[in-house]
Amino acid sequence: MSSLNRELSTDSAFAAGRNSWNRHYHNSVVQPLLTDLYQITMAYAYWKSGKIDDHAVFDLFFRTNPFQGEFTIFAGLEECLKFLDSFHYSETDIEYLKHALPQGIEDEFFEYLSQLTAKDVTLYAIEEGSVAFPRVPLIKVAGPLIIVQLLETTLLTLVNYASLMATNAARYRMVAGKHIHLLEFGLRRAQGPDGGLSASKYSYIGGFDGTSNVLAGKLFNIPVKGTHAHAYITSFTGIDELKTRVLQHKEDGTTRDLLELAMEHRAAIASVLDVSTDESSEGELAAMVSFAIAFPDGFMALVDTYDVKSRTCWLERSLAEFSRVASHHIELLSYYDLTRHHHFLPRSGLLNFCAVALGLNDQGYRAIGIRIDSGDLAYLSCLARETFERIAERFKLPWFSKLTIVASNDINEDTILSLNEQGHKIDCFGIGTHLVTCQRQPALGCVYKMVEINNQPRIKLSQDVGKVTMPGSKNVFRLYGADGHALIDLLQRVDENPPEVGQKVLCRHPFQESKRAYVIPTQVEPLYRVYWAEGRVAQVLPSLEEVRERVQASLRTLRQDHKRTLNPTPYKVAVSDNLYNFIHELWLQNAPIGELS
Repeated sequence: MSSLNRELSTDSAFAAGRNSWNRHYHNSVVQPLLTDLYQITMAYAYWKSGKIDDHAVFDLFFRTNPFQGEFTIFAGLEECLKFLDSFHYSETDIEYLKHALPQGIEDEFFEYLSQLTAKDVTLYAIEEGSVAFPRVPLIKVAGPLIIVQLLETTLLTLVNYASLMATNAARYRMVAGKHIHLLEFGLRRAQGPDGGLSASKYSYIGGFDGTSNVLAGKLFNIPVKGTHAHAYITSFTGIDELKTRVLQHKEDGTTRDLLELAMEHRAAIASVLDVSTDESSEGELAAMVSFAIAFPDGFMALVDTYDVKSRTCWLERSLAEFSRVASHHIELLSYYDLTRHHHFLPRSGLLNFCAVALGLNDQGYRAIGIRIDSGDLAYLSCLARETFERIAERFKLPWFSKLTIVASNDINEDTILSLNEQGHKIDCFGIGTHLVTCQRQPALGCVYKMVEINNQPRIKLSQDVGKVTMPGSKNVFRLYGADGHALIDLLQRVDENPPEVGQKVLCRHPFQESKRAYVIPTQVEPLYRVYWAEGRVAQVLPSLEEVRERVQASLRTLRQDHKRTLNPTPYKVAVSDNLYNFIHELWLQNAPIGELS
């Protein structure tokens, strides 16, 4: 087991061995007033119109998969249920609304609001962590019109970013591969503290292994990881600044001067690595010794703070290399390509790290590894791995060749794909900005549309067919093919019999008459469960770990061509023949008839 694996396993065991704070944590920002003003003005208009007893059904869904992909991970359900459980307008909420809403609103409406809860609401949803597709409602909300209308904005804000974030993280996991560790480092770049916490939680659900966010670690039982910043290295200017230099042996307790050990090893390994000790920074060595004494069992160092090799020296070596391979036809640009690596070699950092790591080994400890935060990550990771392997062979320390190499520095999905093509030797990516801000697509675009009121279906028409809603309360089933993969999601009216295994089912495109196909499913999976009914949560909710496992299990049900990064195959969403005819009948009934003159 690698050093990083060992650390993550320990953290997971710690998290599993104690009560989850997440079950008791409720974000105080998520409350009934976290909504758009028009929800409350509509509520008053409904109330004034005598619609208190009207019953409505709303669908929450999205129209397009994010990131030019063909799948989405549904997340945020648990937070939606917590919101329903705590839904209540406080006295101060009511007082605020009396001042914020237009004048003339009757006091009886505020009394009505003060008594309002979600006890009469029923919420259906697909499992959190499941793959989902356009037009398939993630959540179906049924209940008194006023309360289900008031839920709209808050449910959308709880689902939109959570699902976008989990999908983004799942895509990073797929391109990195299952053996690479992924750490979320994005708190400082996130959209505020709530965005930072949500990013940590939902990146973990999507497949990341840990976070740098300490509060997220406490609240959600996510393994917390980190190294140190460049500031720690630059805070030391020389070895004379070391106040503590001795380190006890891990087993026998004998003390030795770690700085002396490191300097002895540095002299020995300089020849192995074909570098000079003059190329290393004394301040960097002091910083690493200091950090190793503080964390002898968890020594991971940032190695790219300095390149103290003189500019003249690297230029001379580059010119020598250039003269060996140059011809009359090589342009200056090619020369730059040949020399650029020499300028960015972390010769000082690697030399000092290896020296301190060997000193720790003398005292019974094993270093964890290094982090690279700049430069050509593929090249530098290969250089570092080669260095570790040479030292492992020279000093008969097999574990040294397996030291962890962590890479950070503005990494995105395309960066990882490029690094894969270049044969990098990175064990772990620390990813921040592009992950937590979802830079490739900043919003998912879930919508919340009424599809039924008082058992009467409702349809929203638009010149843009993509915005036409599918009316009525519906069920959804996932049909599987003979190869065991999900084949199609089928929407039906609630009064239809569900499809059966081995029985032919006609599946139709909801709006294109000629697109239809028969499917004979080998497995039929009903996707909806009742998660909230009669004023309480109606299912045993999974832990964060279980939701995380659900994401990977659900992704495995998709064919690879649906998940590939370049030009993925769209997954099919269909309606039953009954629902197709129902949609188009209602469409014709509601569409105005034009007149030519």
